Amino acid sequence: MARSALTREEVLETAASLVKQHGPAALTMRKLAAELGTAVTSIYWHVGNRESLLDALVERTVRDMGAVRPTGRTPLDRIVSVARTLRRELRGRPHLIAMVHERGLTERMFLPAQQALVHEVHAAGLRGARAADAVRVVQFQIVGFVLIERNRERSPAQSPAEGELWDPAAAPDDPALSRALARPADPERLFLLSVRTLVAALLAPDGSDGSDGRAGESLR
Repeated sequence: MARSALTREEVLETAASLVKQHGPAALTMRKLAAELGTAVTSIYWHVGNRESLLDALVERTVRDMGAVRPTGRTPLDRIVSVARTLRRELRGRPHLIAMVHERGLTERMFLPAQQALVHEVHAAGLRGARAADAVRVVQFQIVGFVLIERNRERSPAQSPAEGELWDPAAAPDDPALSRALARPADPERLFLLSVRTLVAALLAPDGSDGSDGRAGESLR
């Protein structure tokens, strides 16, 4: 017997769960109805056809990604918190993010996070093109790191593995380095280290890195 009192949000939540686990190809109206314990006609009534359902999932993903809220006492801490949240969200819903990208809504999806980052770089005293560069550099770092993580996770087993390549003989003057490289990489630690180091440099006063403050000009 079909269940009653089904809501549109329940349909979208279950559909999103199916896509997260198995990808968009696994999302059929019949399978979704079975998951919800309802009739296929009820699904159509709430969300329309499958294409309309996918559009609704994309809009929902864009909305959810816009809920990023900075935390922390300093601009650096708050920017790092935004980066951590974005990485977690991107890693947690790769199939849905891909659907957003395929529909040309990636920039719109990232806009709330960009606005949060703008607020923090302004709080740190950055303005104009330098502030814009800081926001984009942080965004590129997050997305690039996630892409590298995904690539490493999906790549075939490496032989020899990284840990097998490094031994004291490889760096005789730095055995601690060899021991560290022989251990598996900790992506979470590396992400935080890279973002904190990057943001600290971006927020530093002009010239504090020993340059004349025109480093950005040399890149153009």
